[in-house]
Amino acid sequence: MSIQDLFVNLNAVLPFTILMVWAMVLLLVDLVIPRRQKGITAALAALGLLVALVLTILRPADGRTAFVDTIIVDGFATFLNVIFLVSGILGVAVAYDYLKRMGIERGEYYSLLLFSITGMMLMAHAADLIIVFLALELLSIPLYVLSGFDPERITSEEAALKYFLLGAFSTGFVIYGVALIYGATGSTNMSAILATLMQSEVNMTLLAIGTALVLIGLGFKVAAVPFHMWTPDVYQGAPTAIVAFMAVGAKAGGFAALLRLFFIALPQLDIDMTPILWGVAALTMILGNVVAIAQSNMKRLLAYSSIAHAGYILMALVPMEQEIVAQNAVASALFYLLAYGVTSFAAWAVVIALEQAEGYGLDLRDYAGLGRKYPIYAAAMAIAMFSFAGVPPTIGFVGKFYLFRTVLEGGFVWLAVIGVLTSVISAFYYLRVVIVMYMQDGEPTARTDPWLYLTAAGSAAAAILLIVFSEPLFHWASSSLLGSL
Repeated sequence: MSIQDLFVNLNAVLPFTILMVWAMVLLLVDLVIPRRQKGITAALAALGLLVALVLTILRPADGRTAFVDTIIVDGFATFLNVIFLVSGILGVAVAYDYLKRMGIERGEYYSLLLFSITGMMLMAHAADLIIVFLALELLSIPLYVLSGFDPERITSEEAALKYFLLGAFSTGFVIYGVALIYGATGSTNMSAILATLMQSEVNMTLLAIGTALVLIGLGFKVAAVPFHMWTPDVYQGAPTAIVAFMAVGAKAGGFAALLRLFFIALPQLDIDMTPILWGVAALTMILGNVVAIAQSNMKRLLAYSSIAHAGYILMALVPMEQEIVAQNAVASALFYLLAYGVTSFAAWAVVIALEQAEGYGLDLRDYAGLGRKYPIYAAAMAIAMFSFAGVPPTIGFVGKFYLFRTVLEGGFVWLAVIGVLTSVISAFYYLRVVIVMYMQDGEPTARTDPWLYLTAAGSAAAAILLIVFSEPLFHWASSSLLGSL
């Protein structure tokens, strides 16, 4: 390997390599930080994420590859890495007060968070299915540990166990699917798989089965039906601070691999997978929204909401076999992930503010009177609910508009109809939260930590103000695909 090749390789992985090294150093530094001053560890973690964010934005995203074409540096990865890193910074902000309040403030929380974000960033850069598998493990294992970060609560331990067992099971599907794809094409590199599909005949049956297995494994990560079973229990039992991050980061990480795989490596196979993707997207939207109606626990309500939003994003995968629509489909999915992430942190910051010890403060009735007593929190939650439902003028409305437009352009009218009808259904339970906050009497108790205030208010404001920049953001998402593999 020449010096120039070494420089290219190191430059390709610089942001997440620095983040991983930062996480390991943070583990050692935390040993000398007094127990009552763990805010220093949180600040250092946020600083590391900020450094990685700056490097990610400044680095040219020109489609170059590294490490024998297993890593790619393109706009697609850059767009997703911005989502991951900003989510990590917000995840640190909402965790600081929460960990102290729940008596689980330990410095390794932030190092594990950084390790998971490193896996997400690697997933976005993956140009080889082996890298996808390694990134999936690096993404997931810290989240398994963080889900059980509160050893005094049996629900936290239960959540970690369920997440770990089902996650390990789903990873088996991914690696078996990768093996079958290799058997069908002779390669695990995405560009080589595409070249094989275009230049020679392959065993399409074997390739279709392998792709379906990978879809099952990644479907677990994004909480798509019928691979969603873990989501409500893990969201309810795990510490809420990590759930807030997981709801955005883990979902975006899973979709990073799905979008890269279906858009770049296997576009010709989408014709065979279209009915499956259509059905999974429709079932995910229907089940997530219908079951959410029956939820009174806010964490479970947002868990089923998360499932429903995975269904909306999955709609973008359906028309990808049509070359003229495919680029808009991926751009719509990326834009929706951004819109969902902004909205999600506004909602979860309010949930964290109201949660008390032993799980109190999580029932919908505990939000009665919030509009009178804590108007900032109530406004942030109301904006989040409107954005989730797709009500203008919120970023969620624009995200759904782009998705539905793409699906209609692909000719899948009934899928768009299901998306619109389930959005109408979702308005029932989203608006119910707003009604309880503003039209019912109560005496809610909420934390007034400045970082929670800032996260809730800032995310809610972004959910409205970003609509002004929706066109440039969508153009950024669309142009990010240029030069991809």
